[in-house]
Amino acid sequence: MNSFIANISEQEAVLGPEESLHCCKVLRKKPGDVIQVIDGKGWFYEAILNVVSEKVCRAQLQGPGREQVKRDYYLHLAIAPTKQIDRTEWLLEKAVELGVDEISLLRCHNSERTHVNTDRMRKIIESAVKQSLQARLPQLNALIDFDVLIKENGSTQKLIAHCEPGEKLNLRGIQFKNQNTIVLIGPEGDFSPQEIHKALNNGFKALSLGDTRLRTETAGLAVVQAAFLLS
Repeated sequence: MNSFIANISEQEAVLGPEESLHCCKVLRKKPGDVIQVIDGKGWFYEAILNVVSEKVCRAQLQGPGREQVKRDYYLHLAIAPTKQIDRTEWLLEKAVELGVDEISLLRCHNSERTHVNTDRMRKIIESAVKQSLQARLPQLNALIDFDVLIKENGSTQKLIAHCEPGEKLNLRGIQFKNQNTIVLIGPEGDFSPQEIHKALNNGFKALSLGDTRLRTETAGLAVVQAAFLLS
């Protein structure tokens, strides 16, 4: 059954313009049809359509709803967008499917891209949530300067993956379960030595993703998949 993201108020679900257009024109739903809606906060509902138009669809909820089972970890992926933005968009889709709670877009010293279309990225995330039959939308944060993020973040487990030599934790040994974890992934040129130093001085630990050098989006996906498999 197709899912629709809706605003839930009391016993009514209201679909926004884009969801309504898809419901009405693409899927050709009619009043009286049963649909599944999600609130983006972790709840599924069955509802019966009573108003169907290209601009707004309204549906009456049937029952109290069902909560999506919560993961036993919280993962915040902070990553520098790639120059070819379709690679970052691909990562967002796959990360959402596997399970990520928060995504921050980093502006670093070696960043090749300093502007992104967050509206488009948010739509990709929403589509991935619905496609993977989830009900909880990950939080997407706009571009943020590296220095600001490392000082403001309050995660209990802070990791920075980089290519510089030195003592590092191995990804396979990270305990994600019951942890609120943030992992920093740099641009293709890696984090600068100054950024690495600042992160370590702000409570981050160096992380190794293996013996091979990974592209930015591959590194991000490796972290998400590790959390998925090791928790």
